[in-house]
Amino acid sequence: MATYKIGYFVGSLAAASINRTLSKAVIQLSPSELEFTEIPIKDLPLYSWDYDNDYPPEGRALKEAIEASDGILFVSPEYNRSIPGALKNAIDWGSRPWGQNSFARKPTAIIGTSPGGIGTAVMQSNMRSVLSFLDAPQFNSEGYITFDADAYNENGECTDESTAGFLRHYMSEFAAFVERVLVANAPGHIGDAEVDYARK
Repeated sequence: MATYKIGYFVGSLAAASINRTLSKAVIQLSPSELEFTEIPIKDLPLYSWDYDNDYPPEGRALKEAIEASDGILFVSPEYNRSIPGALKNAIDWGSRPWGQNSFARKPTAIIGTSPGGIGTAVMQSNMRSVLSFLDAPQFNSEGYITFDADAYNENGECTDESTAGFLRHYMSEFAAFVERVLVANAPGHIGDAEVDYARK
C-alpha cells in the first residue's frame, strides 16, 4: 500500500487551540497510509511582494514543506466569519512569487471546529474560493465540527464514538481522494475521455 505525506496547517496560533486538539484526533484516526507533518506558520513575517526576489528562510521553509507533501490538510478556526489572518498569510507566502505557486495541483482538505453550531462553515467556504484560485484540488466532503471538550482526552484522542466515526470516515475518504488526484496528475496519465478519443 502506498504511503502519502500530508502536510497540515493549524490555523490558530494559540497553544491551547481547540483546532490543535482536533488536529491530534484527526491524525490518530487517519488510515495508516497517511503520514503527517505540521507546517508551522507562527514565525512568518507578514507577506509583501518586496520579498519575492529574496524569500526569507521562514518563507522558503514553508514552500519547501508544501512542495514535499503529497496532500495538504487545513485544520482551522473561523475568525470573524473568515480565514484567520495567520493562516491566510501563510497561504499567501506559499502561493508566491508569481508563477511559483506551491499549492498548485496539491490535493487539499479543510476541517475545523468551533463551539458554535455551524463549526467554521463560513471560513471553509472562503477557503474554497482561495484554493480554487490557487489550482489546488479540493476534497469536497464537509468537515464542520461543533467542539465538545468532553469528547477529547488530554492526549487529544477523541473519546466520543460519533465524532470519532465521522473523523475516521472523513480521513479515509481524503486518503482515497489524495490517491486519485496524484494518479490523475502523474506524468503520462491518460484520462478516460482521452483514452476514448485515442481509440477513435
